[in-house]
Amino acid sequence: MTELENRCINTIRMLSADAVEKANSGHTGMPMGAAAAAFVLWARFLKHNPNNPDWPDRDRFVLLAGHGSMLLYSLLHLTGYDLPLEELKNFRQWGSRTPGHPEHGHTPGVETTTGPLGQGFGNGVGMALAEQYLAARFNRPGYTVIDHYTYGIVSDGDLMEGVSHEAASLASHLGLGKLIYIYDDNRISIEGGTDIAFTEDRGARFKAYGWQVIDVPDGNDIAALDAAIQSARQMTDKPSLIVARTHIGFGSPGKQDSPGAHGEPLGAEELRHTKENLGWPLEPDFYIPNDVLPIFREAVAAGAAAESRWQERFSEYARAFPELAAELNQWLAGGLPEDWGVAVPEFPPDAKGMATRVASGKVLNAIGVRITNLVGGSADLAPSTKTLIADAPDFQKGAYQGLNLRFGVREHAMGSILNGMALHGGLIPYGATFLVFSDYMRPPIRLAALMGIHVIYVFTHDSIGLGEDGPTHQPIEHLASLRAIPNLTVIRPADANETGQAWIHAVSQNSGPVALVLTRQGLPVLDRERFPSAEGLLKGGYVLEDPSDGQPDVLLMASGSEVAIAMAAATQLAEEDILSRVVSMPSWELFDAQSDAYRDSVLPPAISARIAIEAGSPQGWHRYVGSGGRVIGIERFGASAPFQEIYEHFGLTRERVVRVAHDILSRS
Repeated sequence: MTELENRCINTIRMLSADAVEKANSGHTGMPMGAAAAAFVLWARFLKHNPNNPDWPDRDRFVLLAGHGSMLLYSLLHLTGYDLPLEELKNFRQWGSRTPGHPEHGHTPGVETTTGPLGQGFGNGVGMALAEQYLAARFNRPGYTVIDHYTYGIVSDGDLMEGVSHEAASLASHLGLGKLIYIYDDNRISIEGGTDIAFTEDRGARFKAYGWQVIDVPDGNDIAALDAAIQSARQMTDKPSLIVARTHIGFGSPGKQDSPGAHGEPLGAEELRHTKENLGWPLEPDFYIPNDVLPIFREAVAAGAAAESRWQERFSEYARAFPELAAELNQWLAGGLPEDWGVAVPEFPPDAKGMATRVASGKVLNAIGVRITNLVGGSADLAPSTKTLIADAPDFQKGAYQGLNLRFGVREHAMGSILNGMALHGGLIPYGATFLVFSDYMRPPIRLAALMGIHVIYVFTHDSIGLGEDGPTHQPIEHLASLRAIPNLTVIRPADANETGQAWIHAVSQNSGPVALVLTRQGLPVLDRERFPSAEGLLKGGYVLEDPSDGQPDVLLMASGSEVAIAMAAATQLAEEDILSRVVSMPSWELFDAQSDAYRDSVLPPAISARIAIEAGSPQGWHRYVGSGGRVIGIERFGASAPFQEIYEHFGLTRERVVRVAHDILSRS
């Protein structure tokens, strides 16, 4: 290592330490320990353009250990991204572009939001998967337009979290050779040395998965790190884990290799000792040596040149393959084929009915033929969730053009991989499982909503209506739990045609994730010549049935399978000279986004007699029924029996709705 290279690495360390110290908050140790590995990767290998952070063929870099965010912010500033030094000085402050954990869309150059450990592991797998799919679809002999790596720095905590096990297993199965992770093996956690809870041979574990594992005994040996990354890049059919033995808080006389460097500032005195120990000037803070910045800023010219070469290749490609080039541009821009929506089938009336999961499968197969970047699968539940595209190949090792992903029984990883696919760009990913298992996916769902990325979740078996499998598989609190996540749109359609409209919304919007919540049991397919168009779903709630004469006495609102119960109750109430309005409410989020005038037209404020019916927790419905209304829901776990009997025992029946309507009206 030359003296200049050493100063470059120490610049990363000291910028990070100064920022954490000024904020009096944050993580100093990880950036100091992993600085050498980060320097080698960013200075010698990473293909990126600081002046165009979204260049499609850039390498992706994921800082899995988001608590070490100052490592990334230091690199972004030094290499010339639009992140001024003043932003580093405002680390963790209100309005700064340097939040406590990296946030995608908030800071230029941040590829994904990390912080919850392990999530970034799956994100990187998803990015590498997307690269392989796009390369297989678009590259042609002599014309390579998609060709980049996904790199990441992984912490002990990431490898402890279960999601990393699932994602690592699948990455190896798929042979994602362009996925390269550097393991920051510093062996320290918040509570002490990792040997108090984490003693397996991590390298052997990854070898067992089928990864290439490369050991670097000294994480400050930049020649060894360089050789390791070179070796990883040459491995084309296996992901690589570079195990670099590092030292948390490197250079700190009092805190190196101790938990004290993990999640707090060094402290003024220790920071001074550290600077003295590393031969660093005590003043000024945030010091960048004059000969260091030009080394890092070489990334600006190198990145521009790399993108220029790619643009030249793409221009040649577009001349040779104009249709493919247009399609790739459309995908990368988030566009859709013209008139794709006409492929959505219209379902004829059917009193016997069709499960909305079955209708969803038919819609998916119809649009999947036209939208060939709609790529996804299920957690080993495709026959039940109806999420296989018929006659399309699987995405497998060496067969990367397949539309159908086989995630295996790995909901945790599926969620984080979907996020990585969406973040990469070019694909619209979807993933499916039973609604009750959305619990396994909650962290990545929350992160998808936080990032505002385009991911579609298909959650079937949505209630006690799944029947005999019993309470372990019957969701109760799950709808309320998902609806509580900001920027997640939850849609629970009432019949097959509403399901088609739900898919139209899920595919066409791109401002956040969408969860489609679907039944196992059959539901009547409504006659849309008699009832309003299912396009009303796009407004979240709409009047499905109104009295032929006069104003309604009571409003009956429901989602999904309970809309049929509301309609049956309205029929019985009409026979008793009580006028009812039935409102289908498939999506609160879409309904709440409508104008006050529209919402009042559907739920007139003058009508206080209101009943909401849903086979789940009643939590949240009270905002719509008001103080004079009632919610018929479920506030206990389910039971194992045929679903018709469960509905009867739990009071989700036409008769109960009628009784409650009489009770409300008698009190008004």
